[in-house]
Parts: sequence; C-alpha cells; structure tokens
Amino acid sequence: MKIRCVWEHNGNDSILYASNYVGAYTRGETKEIALQKMPGEIVSYLKWKGGAVPDSLEPVIVQEKASSLTISDADSDVLFEEEKEPLTPAEYEALKALALRSAQDFLFLYQSIPDRDKSCLPLRKTFYGQVPRTAAEMYEHTKNVNDYYFGEIGVETDHEGTIAECRQRGFALLEGQSDFLKDRVFLGSYDEEWSLRKVLRRFIWHDRIHAKAMYRMAVRTFGGDIPDPFHFT
Repeated sequence: MKIRCVWEHNGNDSILYASNYVGAYTRGETKEIALQKMPGEIVSYLKWKGGAVPDSLEPVIVQEKASSLTISDADSDVLFEEEKEPLTPAEYEALKALALRSAQDFLFLYQSIPDRDKSCLPLRKTFYGQVPRTAAEMYEHTKNVNDYYFGEIGVETDHEGTIAECRQRGFALLEGQSDFLKDRVFLGSYDEEWSLRKVLRRFIWHDRIHAKAMYRMAVRTFGGDIPDPFHFT
C-alpha cells in the first residue's frame, strides 16, 4: 500500500503528511527520518480509526512545500493540491465523523489524567509562546483552535464547552451555509490558504500532535496506567 506523502520542510526539518490517511503525520530532523517513521504512524492511525493494516506500507512523496516556518515546532501552512477539490456529501460526513471522534477521544484521554495540572516536562518556548506542559494546558491549547480553524473558512464560532461540543457546534454552523461543500480556497490569516478539506485534516492532525504529547507526558509523570485511545503504543 502506497502512503501518499506531502513533504513540508524548512532546510532539513521535515513534516510528512499522509494525504490518503487524513491527519496522520510524522516529523523528523531530516526527510529520511520522517519517512522511516511513517509506516509505524499509519499502523497506529489505522488501529485508532479501526481499519485493517496492510501487509506492506510504502511512503511516496507526491507534493513538496519549502517553508520559512519553524517546522521543528510543527508550524505549518501547506495546502495539499487535492484539498482544493470539492467534497462529496459522503466524503464530508466521513471526515466530519473522524474529526468528531478525534475530539471525543482527546477529551477521554484528558479526563483520564490523574492530575491535570502536574507535569514532569521542562519549560520550553516555541514560535507561539510557552509550550503546553500539563494536561490542562495541552487541552486548552488544542480546544482553542476551534474558532481559529473555522474562522479561516468564514465560519464564526467559539471554543466554549468541551472540545467535542465546540467542534460539533462549528460543524452545525458550517452546514448552515448552502454552498459549504464547494471547492473554495480562502486566503486566511498570514496569507495562508485554507479550504474545508484542509480544516478537516488540520483538526485531526492537531489533535493527534497534542494527544501524543499528552499521553507521553502522562506516562512519564504518572506511570503506565494511562488509557491510550489513539493507539500510540
């Protein structure tokens, strides 16, 4: 099975996105490191999603984006060529269900942490400020992108309530637009291009980044009895 990878990089720092496994990704100090990680990421992703794992997985780069962003901190602005295409109702419903499941699993992981304000991680800063260290900080950061992502495609929403509730509310507002499945590309903040397909991918991808960080932090801080709804191990 081919893993269709979009390669975004700044010098050697690389992020690979699996365009045919929406939201799956790897990062590495080089393209080769990111490629080596990709089969394992897809196995984890399919266990979470509930799909059968192919006998072989071969990463193939289908698109490249050179970037000036801080790729090592997962700063990204790439729009896949296929993300410019319209969504069928069936495609939209399937991706929406996956984005909502991702939010619900993220919430479950967060609620399973024994002390949400405790962390063994050191302080660290990135391009957007202090890196979230505790489960509470990771959860708030992840939930709070709800209105940002929807806003980039012209949907005014918020991030009140749980991550699952605010995401569901955002989709309901989106669906109130009669032409929301059309192949529109929006020029959003910082001149970044967005589309509905990209928003759906970014929700799943962003959840996955911070769920992985939260799970690993919790295991290091509290031991091995932490639920693993995303099948990172």
